[in-house]
Amino acid sequence: VQLQASGGGLVQAGGSLRLSCAAAGRTFNRFGMGWFRRAPGKEREFVSAINWNGGSTYYADSVKGRFTISRDNAKNTVYLQMNSLKPEDTAVYYCAAKRHYSSHLEADYDYWGQGTQVTVSS
Repeated sequence: VQLQASGGGLVQAGGSLRLSCAAAGRTFNRFGMGWFRRAPGKEREFVSAINWNGGSTYYADSVKGRFTISRDNAKNTVYLQMNSLKPEDTAVYYCAAKRHYSSHLEADYDYWGQGTQVTVSS
């Protein structure tokens, strides 16, 4: 599976962005998908994940209530709607894929996109 993340940009605090991750391949609906991020000077961390059928979603405490993950298997795409953005959300955001069920563990994922930069100004 090849993943292409997009939708990042510069936004003011309190604003919104929607990230997209397009997957190449016909087996997208068999993969759990996750979003991770790496802030400057920090390790990559879990943000959100969704199971292969969209039936279960998971969020880091830091984004719960502000971010929403979703997927459209007909379009081979997973989304991350980010609202009420804060400066501490500034990071490079990565999408990742693993077979069937999603996970909050970076090591569980087999495929990674190239990342998209999100910058939130105060």
